[in-house]
Amino acid sequence: MKSYGQLCSIARALDVVGDRWTLLIVRELLIGGELRFGEVQRGLPGIATNLLTQRLRDLETNGVVIREPSSGTSGTPTYQLTDRGRALDGVLRELLRWGAPTVPDAPSDAIFQMHWLSQPARFLLKDHRPDDPAVVIRFGTFDDGFDLTAAGGTITVAPCQRDASPLAAITGPGPILVALLQGAMPLPIAIAQGVHVAGDAATLTRVLPPPPPASTNVPGQYN
Repeated sequence: MKSYGQLCSIARALDVVGDRWTLLIVRELLIGGELRFGEVQRGLPGIATNLLTQRLRDLETNGVVIREPSSGTSGTPTYQLTDRGRALDGVLRELLRWGAPTVPDAPSDAIFQMHWLSQPARFLLKDHRPDDPAVVIRFGTFDDGFDLTAAGGTITVAPCQRDASPLAAITGPGPILVALLQGAMPLPIAIAQGVHVAGDAATLTRVLPPPPPASTNVPGQYN
């Protein structure tokens, strides 16, 4: 395995998670929990199968990922983060904070998957009406999405649950959804630019940032 060979905790950490794709594999497992190989690969468009196999093997060797035999008849094993792997959540949160101002400048052909928004949603959205009954808002679909729950002043996100009863379901273009979650675009303008809300659109006002002044472009704030 490649190593910087330095007696430095930063270099030692990068020996484990500094290779290309590695932290994005961690992102997928933080979002999805326990995933099969193909499910991890779907969230990493462009990665070669043999490279993903190697990265998962390296993460397993370093105690970041655990590979579990299949509990069903498919024979397909699953991957999930260990406690040490889940501790990288804070690292990814800081990368979210650091990278947020660069998102508006992403190439126009940048790939977008809805479930990737679940991580910034955890930090950007807030329950502004904590005394109201709990609500579930669905972003995307079962194939690519997440459920956001606002309850008692807290926000939680999870993969879409079949037994959930969302009051609203949101789909739309990635750049517009990002601007909406960051508070850089009010909901009516987002809808005019392609965001579709099925169900009770007013439910979104419970969790979205307050709309910015008309002349202000507000970057994401991960507080």
